[in-house]
Amino acid sequence: MPQINQLSEVFISQLFWLLLVFGIIYFWIGRGMVPKIQSVVEDRDRKIAEDLAAAQSAREQAEAAEEAYRERIDASRSEALKVAQDAKQQAGLDTEKRLKAVDDKVAKKIADAEAKIREAADAARHDLETVAADAASELVAKLTGQKIAPKDAQPAVKAVLNG
Repeated sequence: MPQINQLSEVFISQLFWLLLVFGIIYFWIGRGMVPKIQSVVEDRDRKIAEDLAAAQSAREQAEAAEEAYRERIDASRSEALKVAQDAKQQAGLDTEKRLKAVDDKVAKKIADAEAKIREAADAARHDLETVAADAASELVAKLTGQKIAPKDAQPAVKAVLNG
């Protein structure tokens, strides 16, 4: 085969050109393209690091804001409880005052009613004594035939009624 016979003559020249082409490609890629790719990768890594730092900072700010919010909520709750307790206490005092006023009015009405009942009972007792004295004088007159004045029978009736 003639190609194999020519191999020794062509081999060195082909090897030379192969090394020359690979050398050019190596320097072209290694010196021209790789630094550009590395700068893009470094820029991307730097951007990711900055974004992570910004995210961490935002997270810390959010946590601080949440803590401040929780403190405000707790303060608001305690203030609301205090206001509610004050209102409840004030309402209790107002209710107590109203009940005392109503109790005083009722006690006065009861005292007035008891006084009227006593007056009515005294008047009824007095009228009863008078009626009983009249009835006793009439009974004595019917039974014995003697006339007794109701005024004379009244002490006896009082003694019997008052025991």
